[in-house]
Amino acid sequence: MKLTLIRIGILTFSMICWMSVTGQKAVTKVVEDGGTGPHKALMIAEPFLLTHTVFRPEDLSKFGKDHKLPIIAWGNGACANSPWEHVNFLSEVASYGYLVIAIGPMPVEGVKPEGRTQSKQLTDAIDWAIAENNNKTSPLFGKVATDKVSVSGMSCGGLQTIEMAPDPRVTTAVVYNSGVLGNGGGMPGMPPLKKEDLLKIHSPVLYMLGGPSDIAYNNGMDDYKRIEHVPAFAANLDVGHGGTYRQPHGGEFAIVATAWYNWQLKGDKNASKMFVGENCGLCKSDKWTFESKNLK
Repeated sequence: MKLTLIRIGILTFSMICWMSVTGQKAVTKVVEDGGTGPHKALMIAEPFLLTHTVFRPEDLSKFGKDHKLPIIAWGNGACANSPWEHVNFLSEVASYGYLVIAIGPMPVEGVKPEGRTQSKQLTDAIDWAIAENNNKTSPLFGKVATDKVSVSGMSCGGLQTIEMAPDPRVTTAVVYNSGVLGNGGGMPGMPPLKKEDLLKIHSPVLYMLGGPSDIAYNNGMDDYKRIEHVPAFAANLDVGHGGTYRQPHGGEFAIVATAWYNWQLKGDKNASKMFVGENCGLCKSDKWTFESKNLK
């Protein structure tokens, strides 16, 4: 059965490749109901970016000169070659007006991905988004906020995020259920980061962790404590390493993450109230705990 599913996945991927070569349109799918945001989202296999999966609003007519799509480049848990575990979460974020580009081909139902990914694929995603914004034949032409960029990722993808966070184009980094594993430790295939690499982060950074039961909790909180040179926020929800990504619309993680992106990438002052102020949203929550530093 497993071999059959893998073969189905290979056939599906081959079909998508054939469609791109023959000039066919992108393959699209609606995840859940397209998200709860104001812009119903699509999951897309773009013909010229089959190494990644794109999540974006279906109707792009509302985006342009004064209302553009910030870029979120996403790395998967286990550095997996598909965002299959995160599609509810990523679709939900995209529905609030974001161009989300996840590493790995578009998921095929019932098929787990094979192979591991590289951190550079996050910057490949950013490069593609900027190129599409400049491509007069692209539906994204002139609609991408190329100066508003986040690298983000979960677990091993969080390490990829830290590795790529020094890119000068990055506006904010978001590390989910992750943290540097000592001095270059961790499983084979993970980015061999050291704690000193945290000093290369130049933008505000959010750590979202699953509380003490999260295997990445100690590493993530140690990262947070070491980061003194940029604004930093560490939020914890006691759900363990798996987060809430697969819950309907990405669960609590999607709510907090979207507020952070709205604040950092769109300058939404109302969204900032989730994180700052005496009566901040997380301050009043009986589910979340948090720490912050250097935030305004």
